[in-house]
Amino acid sequence: MFTIPLYDDNPTRRTPVVTYGLMIACAIVFFWQLSLGPEANAVVYALGVIPAVLFREARLDPDLYLVPGWMSVFTSMFLHGGWLHLLGNMLYLWIFGNNVEEALGRARFLVFYLACGAVAALAHSLAAPDSVIPMIGASGAIGGVLGAYLMLHPRANVYIMIVVFVFVRIISVPAALVLGLWFVMQFISGATTPTAEGGVAFWAHVGGFVAGAILVPLMKRPGVRLFGRAHSRAFEMQRPSAVRRRRAPSAGARHL
Repeated sequence: MFTIPLYDDNPTRRTPVVTYGLMIACAIVFFWQLSLGPEANAVVYALGVIPAVLFREARLDPDLYLVPGWMSVFTSMFLHGGWLHLLGNMLYLWIFGNNVEEALGRARFLVFYLACGAVAALAHSLAAPDSVIPMIGASGAIGGVLGAYLMLHPRANVYIMIVVFVFVRIISVPAALVLGLWFVMQFISGATTPTAEGGVAFWAHVGGFVAGAILVPLMKRPGVRLFGRAHSRAFEMQRPSAVRRRRAPSAGARHL
């Protein structure tokens, strides 16, 4: 059995320009990686976060040097290790990024996203400071988006697809449950998986999530409430007709 989140029932009033821009940037960089062929692995080392290099415990081969070690905490979040890695990250960013962007505003959301990604890279590096395995991916930054979404809209509805062999079902689940379980699973996996051996950077996910939950109260726009109620699309569709019914008597009285 496995589950896949599909969408939420929490519409926004503004086009999430930054969210779409980040998704496009990640896609462009990924296609650039594919175009490099065998040399793509060198780019992963040149632009990915290598904890030992970040903390100056090791040096990168001069032939691979493209950016200073500290800058890799930002460049790494636009690289991905494969189609599933990219599509999984972009799905989560598409579902949850728009509401967080609306709550923060476009400029602050971009700063927020990059900050969460940087914290995630540091969390991973602190967990394995001697590692020479590069870490890449937007998962840490998106973890920050998930942490912020949990603080903003825990009662929103998230629709997930459950697949059991050939049986498929779509159900609605509260965001607090989806994101809470996601965080717990990342924490448990990080605590039980040797970080130095490579694989999924679970501590980056945990660090990004915590950073997002902490930063969103500080960076949200004035008037945006934490732990707010979801605005269901079904409610929004019914609301205009309800307004018309309430205003009908006065509209008729003013008829000329």
